Amino acid sequence: MPSYRYKARNSEGSLSEGITDSRSKEAVADQLGSQGLIPVFIEEQQPPLIEPDFFAKLTHIKSQDLILFSRQMATLINAGIPIIQSLTTIEKQTGNPRLKKAITDIRQDLESGMALSAALEKHPGIFSKLYVSMIQAGETGGILDNILNRLALLNEQEAETRARVKAAVRYPILVITAICAAFAFLVTFVIPKFAAVFAQFKTELPFPTRVLININYVVQHYWFFILGGIALIVGGVIWYVRTEKGRWTWDLVKLKLPVLGILFQKVALSRFSRIVGALQKSGVSMMLTLEIASYTVGNVVIARAVDSMRDSLREGKGLHGPMEASGMFPPLIVQMMAVGEETGDIDLMLNKVADYYDVDVEYMLKTLSTMIEPVLLVFIGGMVLFLALGIFLPMWNLMNLFK
Repeated sequence: MPSYRYKARNSEGSLSEGITDSRSKEAVADQLGSQGLIPVFIEEQQPPLIEPDFFAKLTHIKSQDLILFSRQMATLINAGIPIIQSLTTIEKQTGNPRLKKAITDIRQDLESGMALSAALEKHPGIFSKLYVSMIQAGETGGILDNILNRLALLNEQEAETRARVKAAVRYPILVITAICAAFAFLVTFVIPKFAAVFAQFKTELPFPTRVLININYVVQHYWFFILGGIALIVGGVIWYVRTEKGRWTWDLVKLKLPVLGILFQKVALSRFSRIVGALQKSGVSMMLTLEIASYTVGNVVIARAVDSMRDSLREGKGLHGPMEASGMFPPLIVQMMAVGEETGDIDLMLNKVADYYDVDVEYMLKTLSTMIEPVLLVFIGGMVLFLALGIFLPMWNLMNLFK
């Protein structure tokens, strides 16, 4: 919506000016007239090349920022402080410029009469659909402080799981990076020296050394083709994964990976159980709960299974049947959902499932290095053996030539 700068006089002739957002000049004039002002000057403002909050928008919102915001809001509201005053207090203490700007906008929207959930919805890059829906349920039920504490707990559990996954894969990534760097160094600087020495004796190099020299030759003379090919492949994969079919294929491949596939599935199922349980505990309707869970579960294959559950519910059927038919949900979660439907305690049952999977995921992450070790040892052993043969075989041949 464009912005307009205006000047207007009141009935006493006093001049006032300002900037307002509106559809057109006529709409600005009507707005001023409704306030008892006579427009003198109205001009559309040209947007600046770089908005004042441009760099603030680039600032990353960390999980800890959102957790702290939720905890502070819950504490202040529970203490009986009005929401607008609570936002003012948090705004002064927030160090993240992007979140600070968002809190300012939210406070201004609340001052204009907007609901908190609607104000949060205007910032989808910060507050997810799950966050907004739970806040809306908290506003409706008058339990906003409890909802904010529950959101903080959800974010803490998500952040903890991500940190554990990163810590578990850090060691294999470092090892593979180190061996690849050593391979590149030897091929670039060491192997060509052997080639120059052997060229003087007019003798044939061992096969591993010839392979390494050929790799060096290709990299040195055709590096631009290699980089271009890598860029095309990476760009093509990224484009394909962003398509509906590509995302489905990629998420299905992730679930089928040895060792890691089971981990990805359990993380997604834990998130599904936790989200559905929290939304049901907050009083959100099951249809909206499943819609949000489908959107936030993080895997398209499981999300489609959730969509089939929503279709079944729309037709007046149960939920555990489509879960079992999809093949994406283990018997444990299907049975707990069936019990929850019968007893009306879906939130309690799914929270127990989420706790179980959290413990299971934690155990898998602790033993992930042990499970990956055999594959890692085979890979590193093969690389080291090939490099050793490529370097030491020429040295032995040189010793024989000198003799």
